[in-house]
Amino acid sequence: MLAATSGERALRIAAGATPPDLILLDVMMPDMDGHAVLTQLRKDPATRDIPVVFLTALSDARDEERGLELGAADYITKPIQPAVVLARVRTQLEAKQARDWLKDHNAFLEAEIARRMAENDLTQVVSIRALAHLAETRDPETGNHILRTQGYVHLLATRLRDHPRFAATLDHRYIELLTRSAPLHDIGKVGIPDAILLKPGKLTPAEWEIMKTHARLGSEAIELAEQDIDRPVEFLALAKEIAHRHHEKWDGSGYPDGLSGDAIPVSARLMALADVFDALISPRVYKAPLSFGEARDIIAAGRGQHFDPDVTDAFLACFEECVAIAQRYRDGA
Repeated sequence: MLAATSGERALRIAAGATPPDLILLDVMMPDMDGHAVLTQLRKDPATRDIPVVFLTALSDARDEERGLELGAADYITKPIQPAVVLARVRTQLEAKQARDWLKDHNAFLEAEIARRMAENDLTQVVSIRALAHLAETRDPETGNHILRTQGYVHLLATRLRDHPRFAATLDHRYIELLTRSAPLHDIGKVGIPDAILLKPGKLTPAEWEIMKTHARLGSEAIELAEQDIDRPVEFLALAKEIAHRHHEKWDGSGYPDGLSGDAIPVSARLMALADVFDALISPRVYKAPLSFGEARDIIAAGRGQHFDPDVTDAFLACFEECVAIAQRYRDGA
């Protein structure tokens, strides 16, 4: 137990390394009265939760009311009866102990919830990567394609989040989900026969029609997964959207549904450019990789035809950053 002969001294003790569990405070003190001390205690985050019991000779009900309004836990008038004071002090200490336990318990629960959410988040990311890599095993030339396209999509979305046409869609949450779901864009390729998927030469018209079904196969697979759960999952909705629509073209000449312009989801418009850019700079059995400059020129030429004009402009503005992503996740790195 510590005693202070002034309000200033009481405040210094309360704000010390070991704050008191309870303060018995006289209202009538020189220089700084009890009300002023309590006001200062409540302003400081380190002392605002310390229970304060007023001890005073002031017996007017308005004085008691003022003390309680300022945050006093109790108000005892003089002359003091020791047994009464001890009982009321004991009550306040027990109440504080219960509050402290509850606070610590809540902190533990919050930490546990955060840990489990982080674990679930990691499990989700790993599961997505596993599914995406499963698709890659059917097309081994794609290498780090999912990492590169994921990086391009995140960069483009971040660049466009303040653009008037995209600001309503590309908030932080959407970009996070978009980046997470992007690796599933070609998941439908697991349903394409090897003779077509791995053919070293040009596909026949009939083979090309089969190849194009990977967009529908991917979205249908994700939709089947959605049916196994009892509520919507945001990233699955985006993953399905990207898988289904990333081969649509701005001018309506794409597949599978010939959508055009803003009818193509934003996610798919971003993925379309990212996917084409990476395909251009990557080697295939039927072609050599293009240089970064050649790929950039082809993307620029597709502005307003294959690609959303504003998405194209964002790509051209951050082209060097896209090159850096491509080099960071180059195949064999």
